[in-house]
This record gives sequence, C-alpha cells and structure tokens, in this order.
Amino acid sequence: MRSRFSAFALGDTGYLLRSWHSSTRPASLELEAGQRWTRLEIVETERGGLLDTAGTVTFHAHYRDAGRPGTMTEHSRFVREDGRWVYLDGDQP
Repeated sequence: MRSRFSAFALGDTGYLLRSWHSSTRPASLELEAGQRWTRLEIVETERGGLLDTAGTVTFHAHYRDAGRPGTMTEHSRFVREDGRWVYLDGDQP
C-alpha cells in the first residue's frame, strides 16, 4: 500500500500498473496532472501478513489539487499474485 502511494506521489504509472492484479488492471493509467499526493494515513488493516494470501487496508490519502487540499478514503483489497502483493480493487465510501 505504501509503495503504491509513493508511486502515485512520484507519478510512476509503470509501477502502479505492475502492482495491480492482472484481472482488474487497466490497459493504461493517466494521473491527474495538477494533483499532488502529500500524505498517507493508514486507518485499519486486516490480514495481509506473512502467511496470508489476501488482506485489506483502509486509508486516507491526502492531496492538493490546484492549491486546494483534499482527501480520498478507500478500503482496498490486496492479494498475492505470483508470490507478491498486488492491488485487487477498492471501495470509496
């Protein structure tokens, strides 16, 4: 989760696509040009440990867009694919 946030902050779409599950990964990804991700706040995690094959993370991702602050909240699901954790999908309440 933290590495994906960092990739959003750096604009690394290649990493974001590589860390997305093959069944839900988009063909391409275009990030908002004026949006700057500034802080990640992990609210809750479930499973996702060394012996798990799935886990969830609820987080607040803080950003600035055109100088205005904002927050995105998501409950994300991650699974292991080929031995590594990848983003499956998420719900935004």
